[in-house]
Amino acid sequence: MSEPLIEVRDNAGIVRLTINRPKALNALNSEVIAELERLLIDLEGRDDLRAVLLTGAGEKSFVAGADITEMRSKTPQQARDFAGQALRTIKRLETLPVPVVALVNGFCLGGGCELALACDWAVASDNAVFGQPEVQLGVIPGFGGTQRLPRRVGPAMALDLVTTGRKIDAAEALRIGLVNRVMAQDELEAYVDELTRQLGGNGPQAVRSAKQAVHDGLDQDLDTALALENSLFALCFAGEEQTEGMSAFVEKRKPNF
Repeated sequence: MSEPLIEVRDNAGIVRLTINRPKALNALNSEVIAELERLLIDLEGRDDLRAVLLTGAGEKSFVAGADITEMRSKTPQQARDFAGQALRTIKRLETLPVPVVALVNGFCLGGGCELALACDWAVASDNAVFGQPEVQLGVIPGFGGTQRLPRRVGPAMALDLVTTGRKIDAAEALRIGLVNRVMAQDELEAYVDELTRQLGGNGPQAVRSAKQAVHDGLDQDLDTALALENSLFALCFAGEEQTEGMSAFVEKRKPNF
């Protein structure tokens, strides 16, 4: 039996997806993108989902980019369709109702960087390398990089990276806000354990509402966004989570969410 293109591990609703093409540095081809979309569609319908962690197999690469061998002979229409498939899939990742975290190990280039940008935040090992080097191949980023990167790091820095194609290390990625934190490779698993403990101890619906407030509010003017927050805050008081959480606080015990 062949190895799965994406390995799935589920720890009480915290799902870890590992892109599993280490010999190709986990490059994204049509098969991987289709499998990722299928898995994301399944996750969208899960009420017990608490978080999604995304990483790449091995220590050399998160995702080194799109598969150039597959792309090199495409016509303009085929390229549009391929990028469209990736854009649709990455949008599903971005709009999952729970926190989505990229665990970046090694190369995070091109399509890999675009995949990480669609996550709510990213944590990198100290050997990580980031970049959008597409112009060096005579094309531009096609999986959302020209749009999500400036929204993450600002237009000037995004243009620096996108037009030069230069690569940056984990320290610079942290400085410009591309990742949230950097740690040694062997500390990533400890971070996963701690993150699992933190997210597992919070009200799952409250976490979903917090993500909705941030994501939806960014696309609105401040007054409208504040009204959204007010509505979502009030809705928290219509469920059992708020009763349990506040009762546990008053009673000096851990909540049972």
